[in-house]
Amino acid sequence: MLAQPVDLVIGVDTHASSHTLVVVDGASGRTRSSLQVSACRRGYRQALRLAERQGAVARVWAIEGTGSYGAGLTRFLTERGERVLEIERPARERAGSRGRLKSDRLDAERAARQLLAGTAGATPRLGEATQALRALATTREGAVSACTQALNQLRALIVSAPPELRERLQGLSEARLLTACARLRPDQSGSQRAAVALALRSLASRVRQLRHEAHTLEKELTHRIKQLAPELLDRPGVGPISAARLLAAWSHPGRVRSEAAFARLAGTAPIPASSGKTIRHRLDRGGDRQLNRALHTIALTLRRTDPTTQAYITRRESEGKTSREAIRSLKRYLARSLYRQLEKTTNPT
Repeated sequence: MLAQPVDLVIGVDTHASSHTLVVVDGASGRTRSSLQVSACRRGYRQALRLAERQGAVARVWAIEGTGSYGAGLTRFLTERGERVLEIERPARERAGSRGRLKSDRLDAERAARQLLAGTAGATPRLGEATQALRALATTREGAVSACTQALNQLRALIVSAPPELRERLQGLSEARLLTACARLRPDQSGSQRAAVALALRSLASRVRQLRHEAHTLEKELTHRIKQLAPELLDRPGVGPISAARLLAAWSHPGRVRSEAAFARLAGTAPIPASSGKTIRHRLDRGGDRQLNRALHTIALTLRRTDPTTQAYITRRESEGKTSREAIRSLKRYLARSLYRQLEKTTNPT
């Protein structure tokens, strides 16, 4: 957020091939100028020259999508000492509905005015090491999802397979099923059995390939995390995937100003939802959902394996909390504890 007044805010609406900029005066809120540039280094230089032509003033860039379409521009500007803050796209726009304004220029202006109003703005992810973890974790998750889909297709295909294949393959464990399907040899008869056998063999091969890919990516993740933050993997309940999500969201020291802000980013900060004599807090569905997912995985693992956590859950439930509310409180504690550990011990390069 803006701690001090600025003279200029440059709002940027980012796309794959072009970016639209709008310069807004920090004092009057008046729009000074606008420009559309290509999403390349030449366009980035044009954007910086536009800002510099406004004079030697205090300025800040409000950029949408600093981790995706705006990553190149963000990196270019920060390398040159420019101050950049990330603006979250509107919820309707992220969902693909008609939440966008009528032009890219208006979207860029909205981003600038959101920052001036103090309703949005976060330091973008900059750590190269943590962004490498993000790329590996995202790719691994895609491989795992595709593997699950292929395995479900294989089992569904067996249900409608010819009796000979169905009776041969039903009831097998997963490992034996994949081996049996991989050994199928379709003939050249053009029959239904030949087609189904070919499909099953292809699906089994796909599942094995995707599992090997996911294992390779997880191994690389573990290796990098041990170099970057080995203490994180020493914590009970924290595996390489959760650690990677934590590091990718945290990014670098100082990106998140406090543990309370980190909890808000993770969607674990309590939101009051009291009514009458009922005093309670509700679920926060905002924030970084991958970070929230990592904290949830850690919390469930601790509830299953850690006696101290089990005692905490029992105590909270005896106080009248539901199981879900107790887990929510545990996630808030984890956000505080993990944030402090990351700020203290991690030094990404």
